[in-house]
Amino acid sequence: MTSTLFAPLQLPNGSILPNRLAKAAMEENMADEGQLPGSAILRLYRTWAQGGAGLIITGNVMVDGRALTGPGGIVLESGTPLVPFKQWADVAKEQGAQVWMQINHPGRQILAAMGGTAWAPSAVPLEMGKHSKLFVQPKAMDEAEIREIIERFANTAEAAERAGFNGVEIHAAHGYLISQFLSPLANRRTDQWGGSLVNRARLLLEVVRAVRARVQGGFCVAVKLNSADFQRGGFSEDDAKQVILWLNDLSVDLVELSGGSYESPAMQGRSVDGRTLAREAYFLEFARELAAVARMPLMTTGGIRRKAVAEQVLASGVAVAGMATALAIAPDLPAKWRSGDGPSADSPQVDWKDQVMAAVARMALIKRRLRVLGAGRISTGRHSAAISLFIDQLRTRRLTRRYRRWHQAREASGMVN
Repeated sequence: MTSTLFAPLQLPNGSILPNRLAKAAMEENMADEGQLPGSAILRLYRTWAQGGAGLIITGNVMVDGRALTGPGGIVLESGTPLVPFKQWADVAKEQGAQVWMQINHPGRQILAAMGGTAWAPSAVPLEMGKHSKLFVQPKAMDEAEIREIIERFANTAEAAERAGFNGVEIHAAHGYLISQFLSPLANRRTDQWGGSLVNRARLLLEVVRAVRARVQGGFCVAVKLNSADFQRGGFSEDDAKQVILWLNDLSVDLVELSGGSYESPAMQGRSVDGRTLAREAYFLEFARELAAVARMPLMTTGGIRRKAVAEQVLASGVAVAGMATALAIAPDLPAKWRSGDGPSADSPQVDWKDQVMAAVARMALIKRRLRVLGAGRISTGRHSAAISLFIDQLRTRRLTRRYRRWHQAREASGMVN
């Protein structure tokens, strides 16, 4: 009998996911010159397309070239050439999966070395102990800048549809800009964009409305939302429940639940507020409760690597099981599960005393694995965390120099929009 994992799912807008397994977003930092998708991204997504997931969500694509989560980030704005994005969408859809572009603005989570524009709801810097200085001092946004960001999300979504993507996922989790507005720790405004939850959620809801108004009805609009920030006094499970109730009325096709931020990387299985997360499917307990009030399908991502756990996710009332790191390690895991095999994909572990550096090293290991796949290799060899971090730091410096040249050239030519 066919596993429920491989049953199709009809979304609220009528489009259909061929199965319930999703490749969740990972930050690849693999852009070509001009911050565009190139051959490495195409090879990587062809590998995932052949791997059997019913939904493929891209790594985050920036709505503003002045503000990137990393120097190898891909940017899609008004006026960006669409041919590379059309090639990307075509490759990812080759085997019948839907492909959605995750669209994002980092807000204050920008490396100081990159320069750029660190807009935030309030001028509250990241608190990461001795590593705080690695990030910029943010600027509190004024009303015009908030309106500009809403328009940018809508512009990028419209461009993604023209490029052939099946949908977009608005990133409102992991401490990025919209998540910062949702958090009472990062958002200390006293105007209509801060204070009460209805005000802190206003940016997300306005972005969803603007995006939905600019795309066709069959184009999917999803939201990635923290089930909680996992910081004392931050965005809570009760807040997430209320936001989902508001999203119920906005023609949202799916909500992906995750958790955490740079300050509390719960998406890597660790929190700073003392709560213990499950060893797999970190956020399933929260997702189960939120599924009871959500009218749209829910997806949860975070630590899923075994078929039995993915099936447990669906049995809990969650419609889609998202996998990220597992599909970097074993990109064909869904196809193997479908054929009756039951392998798992072990996540890289880095047990260093400095928890921030351990999280960065783990990300470096995953990014190294993505580059291996993007080079057309399927090596399963294990890499040293320390060496991978060193390589990633060298690469980041090189990409930062390239990004700064690109950004400066755009400013000099008046192309910054």
